[in-house]
Amino acid sequence: MNLLPDFLPADLKRDLTGVQRHVTQSQGAATVWHAWGEADRPVVVLLHGGSGSWTHWVRNIAALRDAGWRVLVPDLPGFGDSDLPPGCTDVDDLPVHLHEGLCQLNPVGPVALVGFSFGGMAAALWLDAFQQDAQQLVLVGAPGMGFAVPDRIPLKGWRHLPTTEAQNEVHRHNLMALMLQDPTALDGLALSLHAANVQRDRMPRRRLSSTDIVAQALPRLTCRISAMYGEHDALYRWRLPEVRVAMQSWAKNWGQWHTVPGAGHWVQFEAADRFNELLSACLVNRP
Repeated sequence: MNLLPDFLPADLKRDLTGVQRHVTQSQGAATVWHAWGEADRPVVVLLHGGSGSWTHWVRNIAALRDAGWRVLVPDLPGFGDSDLPPGCTDVDDLPVHLHEGLCQLNPVGPVALVGFSFGGMAAALWLDAFQQDAQQLVLVGAPGMGFAVPDRIPLKGWRHLPTTEAQNEVHRHNLMALMLQDPTALDGLALSLHAANVQRDRMPRRRLSSTDIVAQALPRLTCRISAMYGEHDALYRWRLPEVRVAMQSWAKNWGQWHTVPGAGHWVQFEAADRFNELLSACLVNRP
């Protein structure tokens, strides 16, 4: 089985060699996990964003593996290759499935969770329900903080369009409206990843990202909490300083805050080198 998408460039395919595929079961539904690194290493779990898959992290996995981590990257339930569990309609339904999956994978060392966007919400709610599962949390572009921007992000529908070319035009628009800041970051890889991922989103009409569900959870967490956002994150345009102050006040065990200059919401893709450097700084007890 070819575990890497055909559209990945040769350098990324080399970086991501050695991937293993694991399937865990929870309430009759399968969750697919991709893994790199030796099983006896400390574990970092990367949770992707909404309408995504593990490929949201293609530019970050190798740096973590080479730094000595075991890297586990699931397709969240309802996305990518993972099943949509019965009755699973939004992020608050995910923690039990992620908890049971991690238990089946049986990590040996300490665990860190890194969640991007929707995956950041999932990570915070996961640790709110199962505090023992990880010792640190890094939120990347996470919504659910109760802060709103004045203007609605102008995303467009694409499923009704009859041709790939027409769909790709909408994908390009949506990527620049929400995910990326610099037009040069919208390369063939970004478009291919996004187009492949949105076609496998089986959890429509998610609504909790516009609430304060993460803000409510953070004060209950005992693990170390850090956060990283792109300077131009569309979810919090002009409001990142407020988010920073609020998060630091909510967290009992605050770690670090980093704003990545010039980057948008999908910061770990658009500014991968800087992101990888800062993530390494956030992760305590590094290998």
